[in-house]
Amino acid sequence: MSSATVRPVRRDDVPAVVAMVHELAEFERAADSCHLTEQQLTAALFGPQPALFGHVAVDADDVPQGMALWHLSFSTWEGTHGIYLEDLYVRPQARGTGAGGALLAALAAECVARGYRRLDWVMLDWNPAAEFYAAIGAKVVDGWLSYRLTGPALQRLGERSAPVRG
Repeated sequence: MSSATVRPVRRDDVPAVVAMVHELAEFERAADSCHLTEQQLTAALFGPQPALFGHVAVDADDVPQGMALWHLSFSTWEGTHGIYLEDLYVRPQARGTGAGGALLAALAAECVARGYRRLDWVMLDWNPAAEFYAAIGAKVVDGWLSYRLTGPALQRLGERSAPVRG
């Protein structure tokens, strides 16, 4: 892959993107936690009201070598949407080709074109991509902690909720 070309994910890319999500989970030492299927990703990307979007970096034969999956966020302080990058992954054979930078540039271009003011993501503290992110001007958001509620704790809290009236 001498020059990274980025385009939106197409239906025929879904198997490759699902495979890359599983490769990313393995890279992040959490392969057992990744359960994404082709059916799930197809529904999320191409269903009647998609809430997930994606781009792929492709080689000269149009074969995906990297991917970015993202969704909209909203900043009440900025008063506008932003993009939250859920996953960014470039296959080992395509690293160093500019694919990762091209994927991030495509998302930055989406933000600019849509008038969004933020492109956010999180990463594991040991990921060597931190140097790359710093080089493109990304900043660590000091003072903020990332929280997640899942599994039994999510279930317990949900059970405490009063019925929501429409």
